[in-house]
Amino acid sequence: MQYKSQAVAKPYFIAAIGLFVGQIVFGLIMGLQYVIGDFLFPALPFNVARMVHTNLLIVWLLFGFMGAAYYMVPEESETELFSPKLALAMFWIFLVAGALTIVGYLFVPYATLAQMTGNDILATMGREFLEQPLITKVGIVVVALAFLFNISMTMLRGRKTAISMVLLLGLWGLAIFFLFSFYNPHNLVKDKYYWWWVVHLWVEGVWELILGALLAFVLIKVTGVDREVIEKWLYVIITLTLVTGIIGTGHHYYWIGAPEYWQWWGSVFSALEPIPFFAMTVFAFNMVNRRRREHPNRAATLWALGTGVMSFLGAGVWGFLHTLAPVNYYTHGSQITAAHGHMAFYGAYVMVVLTIISYAMPILRGRAANSNKAQVLEMWSFWLMTIAMVFITLFLTAAGILQVWLQRVSTTPLGFMATQEQVSLFYWMREWAGVAFFIGLVVYIASFFVNGEGEGQAATR
Repeated sequence: MQYKSQAVAKPYFIAAIGLFVGQIVFGLIMGLQYVIGDFLFPALPFNVARMVHTNLLIVWLLFGFMGAAYYMVPEESETELFSPKLALAMFWIFLVAGALTIVGYLFVPYATLAQMTGNDILATMGREFLEQPLITKVGIVVVALAFLFNISMTMLRGRKTAISMVLLLGLWGLAIFFLFSFYNPHNLVKDKYYWWWVVHLWVEGVWELILGALLAFVLIKVTGVDREVIEKWLYVIITLTLVTGIIGTGHHYYWIGAPEYWQWWGSVFSALEPIPFFAMTVFAFNMVNRRRREHPNRAATLWALGTGVMSFLGAGVWGFLHTLAPVNYYTHGSQITAAHGHMAFYGAYVMVVLTIISYAMPILRGRAANSNKAQVLEMWSFWLMTIAMVFITLFLTAAGILQVWLQRVSTTPLGFMATQEQVSLFYWMREWAGVAFFIGLVVYIASFFVNGEGEGQAATR
C-alpha cells in the first residue's frame, strides 16, 4: 500500500533535480574556463564557479537522499511518517539556506562573506568542499537532526527491516562525520587528516550504506525477489564497504605528513575497495535475472542496473588505477583524480538518486510507471548521460596521463601552464561530452512531462 506521508518526498526530488541542472551548468562554465581562461571573468572567476559546482553536487544529493528516505521509510516501517509537517518545514529551510549560500558565493567576495557570517567566531571556511559559511553549516546540522529525528521516530514505532536499518546507519553516519567540518586546526597535517573524515568517510563509507539500502529497496520492488535474499546480499556488501572504506581512508594520508605505515595500510585496503562495488554489480544483475515479475517501470530497472555497473567502474576501477602509493605519488591531484571523481560520483550517487526518483515519482503521481513513450525517452536520457560520462572520464584520463608524463615524469618537465596548453584538446573534447550530458539531463526531465499510452494506470505494489 501507499502511505499518504510519502508525498513529502516529492518536493525534495524536484529540488534535487533543479539543483542538479545548476550543478551541470556551472560544470560547463568551468569546462570552458579551462580552455578560454577569461570566459566570464571577472564576473565569475574559476574558483567561484568550482565552489558552486561542487557545493551544488553535495546539496542536491542530500536533497535526493532525504527525499528517498521520506519515501522509503514509511513503506519499510509500514506506518505513516512521524511528522510530515516537520519534513516540509525542513525542506524549505534547507532550500532557502542553500540558495542564499550560493547567492553569497556568486555576489559577495569570499573573504567578505566569511566576515559577515561569523567565521571569526569559529573558523570553518576556506576548505575544499566545506566552503560553507558557519551559519550554513549550523543550519545543515539543524536540518539533519530534525530529519534524523523524524526518520528515527517513524522507524521506532513501525516495522524494522534490514534495509531501513542500513539506511538509518548511513544517514546517522553522514550527520556525525559532517561535524568534523567544524574542526579546523591550524596545523595543516591535522587539518587534512580530519578533513578526510568528512570527505572520504562520506563518499567511501556511510554514503555507500545509503547507496546499498536504496538499491536494495528498488530491486525488491521491481523484481519481486524474496526480501531475505536481497538482505543477505546487503549484509555482505556493507561489511565489505565498512572494512575497506574506513581503513582505506589511509590512501589520502600518503603525502601529508602522517606516519609512513599509512602507505601500506592505505594501499592494501583501498586496493580492496572495488570488491564491494563489484559485489553490488553482481547483486543488481543477479536480482533482476531472478525476478518473479515484470515490473512496468522498465526505466527504473535500467537505472538500478546502471548504478551497479557505473559505480564499479568509477569508484572501483578508476579508483584502483591510482590508489597504490607508488602510483599515487605521481598522479595525486592530476586530471586522473578528476576522471575518477566524475565517474565515481555519477555512478554511485547520482545514478542511485535518479533510480529512486524514477521508481517513486510515477507512484507519487498516482500510477505504477510512466507511459511507454515517457519511459523510452527516459531510457534515452540514461544512455545519453551515461555514455557522455564515460567519454568525460576517458578524456580526463587521457589528459591526466599526458599531464603526469609532461609535468612530473619527463626528464625535462614542463611547467603547469605549459602542460595545460598541451592537454587542451582533451579539455575541449571533455566540454563537448559535457554538453551531451546536459542534453541527456534535459531529456530526463522532459520524460516526466510526456503523456502517452499506458498513462494513468493505478499505482501497484
